[in-house]
Amino acid sequence: MNGKNFRLPARRLAAVATATALTAAPAVLAAAGPAHATGDEGRASAVVLRTGLDVSLLNKTVNVPLAVSLNEVEAPRSAEKATLTAQLDGVDGGKPFSVLSAKVASAKATVADGRAEGYTNLADAEVHVPGLRLLSLIEVGQVTSRATCEAGKKPTATSNLLGDVTVLGKKVTLTAGGTTNVQVPGVGEVRLDYSRTQTTSDTAAATALELKVAVDPLKLNVAEVEGTLTLAKATCETPAEPEREAAPSTAPAGEVEPQGGSSDEGLAETGGNSMTPYIAGGAVALLLAGGGAVALARRDRG
Repeated sequence: MNGKNFRLPARRLAAVATATALTAAPAVLAAAGPAHATGDEGRASAVVLRTGLDVSLLNKTVNVPLAVSLNEVEAPRSAEKATLTAQLDGVDGGKPFSVLSAKVASAKATVADGRAEGYTNLADAEVHVPGLRLLSLIEVGQVTSRATCEAGKKPTATSNLLGDVTVLGKKVTLTAGGTTNVQVPGVGEVRLDYSRTQTTSDTAAATALELKVAVDPLKLNVAEVEGTLTLAKATCETPAEPEREAAPSTAPAGEVEPQGGSSDEGLAETGGNSMTPYIAGGAVALLLAGGGAVALARRDRG
């Protein structure tokens, strides 16, 4: 090296400057491709019967959890069930015990085309608990629940009751969103909440009937039942709204319209096209690079 500074020859320097100018000019024509959002596809669920009961047998020496669910379905994938009975083993002297029987007991959950929905339908149904084989806990004519969540719309939740409702042998009148207490001496107590609905900005839930049960027939501690029981529940969660793609621009970025007329007229008069501004820019860069190269060559000869 000997302490000397090496410089590129003038011709090579000019070639480098020329290549740089020609590759930089068209770069502004590149545009990013369309972006697609992959938002949440939504959710839905439905269940005809769900129990959370504790059954105590033989003066509470034996505790059996009565955890039963009937026709419980969930989506994104569409699902539907229509089993008409739910049974439990091990709480009635080793015999199968029928918790629910019905003529119609269906649950459906679907998610498709920006819409999520859960739906349940229960008709001519009877629910029994251990210790009350001959007396139904509740009898229902028909109840339905529906929760609908659609992208871009407010979620909705509804429950409907048709026909009579009988609790522990007593016919009761229910009020939507209200609570009804039924007490039967020597049998027990049931608290009912009818048509419980809840909605937020992106979710909905509807429960036709929710029962809080405390049953101890004749206080003999043969079969004491406590807990909750849910009939006909549906929920949903709103799918993400798909993003709309912006229409691509047809005009080149940075195009300047000539003075005194439209851009098409100016281009027709001069014989130019949409690349004219970039060619002109490249020419200016070439002139500057050439001038610099000439100055370096003269200085090298000097």
